[in-house]
Amino acid sequence: MTRILGIDPGSRITGYGVIDYSAAGARYIASGIIRVQADYFPDRLKEIYQSLTAVVEMYRPEQMAIEQVFMHKNAASALKLGQARGAAICAMQSADLPVFEYAARQIKQALVGKGGAEKNQVQHMVKILLSLQGELQVDAGDALGVCLCHAHYQQTERRLRLGRVN
Repeated sequence: MTRILGIDPGSRITGYGVIDYSAAGARYIASGIIRVQADYFPDRLKEIYQSLTAVVEMYRPEQMAIEQVFMHKNAASALKLGQARGAAICAMQSADLPVFEYAARQIKQALVGKGGAEKNQVQHMVKILLSLQGELQVDAGDALGVCLCHAHYQQTERRLRLGRVN
C-alpha cells in the first residue's frame, strides 16, 4: 500500500488530498484546503510551505503528486501559480518525498477518459472512485484527482514492468 499526497496549488487556496493505494484500489484518507491569509506574496508562499509541511507530518505520505502549471488568463497569474507550486514542491523535497507532476489534461484523461473533460466531470469521478458522499470542496477534489491520476500511472507502470498490460 502506498500513501499519496496530491496537491492542487494556488496562491490563495491550495487544495490537498491523501489516499492510500494498492492493487485492490484507492482508499480516501483526508482532504482539505489551505486558505492563505497573508497579503504580502512572499508571506503567502511561506504559509503554503508551512501548512503543507504540517500536512506531511500529520499524514506521512510516501509520494506526492502535483498539477503542472498551465497558462492562465495572463502571465502574472501563471507566475504566481508557479511560485505556489514551487513552495509546495520545496515542502515535499524538505520531507524527502518523491514528487511527480501531471498536466491538467493527463489528470482529466486518467479520471474521465478525455483530456478536455469539465471540472464537474472530474469531481464526479473522484467521488465515485473514492466512494465519497456529499459536497466536495473544489480545490480538495482537484487534489484528490491528482492523487488518483498518480495512482493510475503508477499501476500502469507496474504492469508494464511485469509485462502484464490488460
